[in-house]
Amino acid sequence: MKTVILVWVLRLTAAIILLQTLYFKFSGAAESVYIFSILGIEPYGRIGLGVIELITAILILVPRTTWLGAFIGCGIMIGAILSHVFVLGITVQNDGGLLFGLASITFLCCLVLVFFNKSKFLNLRKMQY
Repeated sequence: MKTVILVWVLRLTAAIILLQTLYFKFSGAAESVYIFSILGIEPYGRIGLGVIELITAILILVPRTTWLGAFIGCGIMIGAILSHVFVLGITVQNDGGLLFGLASITFLCCLVLVFFNKSKFLNLRKMQY
């Protein structure tokens, strides 16, 4: 029972963080435009990543596809963390490292979800076509 609650807390945490950033990406908020301009992928990268994050959040929330959403979420967040470390800096426009922290929390949630769903990854190898 405790594991089920933990899994739902992880799912909700990752999905809420992914979903709340969509407003900034899709509305063209100054902070979001600044970040993606520095990365050299504005506006297509901002909007494209927003769409991918929306799909990822939905996949994470659906129990049957949590494993896939968590796997994609890990990849997205590795990209975000590496962008902060090597290009943007931990603090972006005096945010006190908030975006870096949210990316790190989301990555950890997704990583634990992948661990809890590792049997589903192993079953992919057994599929025959």
